[in-house]
Order: sequence, then structure tokens, then C-alpha cells
Amino acid sequence: MRVTSKGQVTIPVEIRERLGLLPNSEVEFVVEGNAVRIRKARGPRRSGRGRSIVERMRGRATTGLSTDEILALTRGS
Repeated sequence: MRVTSKGQVTIPVEIRERLGLLPNSEVEFVVEGNAVRIRKARGPRRSGRGRSIVERMRGRATTGLSTDEILALTRGS
């Protein structure tokens, strides 16, 4: 693995999948002697992909439909 001029490296797909690192996942670096450990960030900012999508969509609705009306539309009733 080579570090780019911007200080970036690519985490191999096998490692990303094993750790559940999705785009926009928070990670942290821990220096141990002359080595660096990368791990999924812990703490209050940690949220799942679904929560992240919902947060981005929150407050973007443009219609005045009720929940029942929206469900009727999605179910084809």
C-alpha cells in the first residue's frame, strides 16, 4: 500500500466489508509505538447507514399529504 501526496491510502474491500466501513463511516487512528491502528470510530456520532439516510432526508417533504394518504399511494390503493 502506498500513501498518496494527500496522505490517503485505500482500505482493501475485504477489510472494509469485515469491519462494516461504508462511505462516510467515521474511523479513528491510534498510534502504538511506531505503528498506527485504524478502527471504526466509537462514540455518540456513530450511526448506521439507514439513520444517516433518514437524517439527510428529514424535512425535505414538499407535499401536504398525511401518512395514510402516502401509504395509500405507495400501496396502489
